[in-house]
Amino acid sequence: MNYTKYDLGQRSSGEIVQVTLAGSAANVRLMDSANFQNYRRGRKHKYYGGHATKSPVKLKIPRS
Repeated sequence: MNYTKYDLGQRSSGEIVQVTLAGSAANVRLMDSANFQNYRRGRKHKYYGGHATKSPVKLKIPRS
């Protein structure tokens, strides 16, 4: 699968992550490392975000 991954390190609950799209649309998903591993393996996972058509995309970090 082709995707771009960014490690945000330790972040606090309530911080805003901003993603600028290079094209017209993208799937933007914010998830922790355990859910990312499940995603890569095709398993059930939880994330925030989804299909984005406007840039920038702003996502609030749900928990530290």
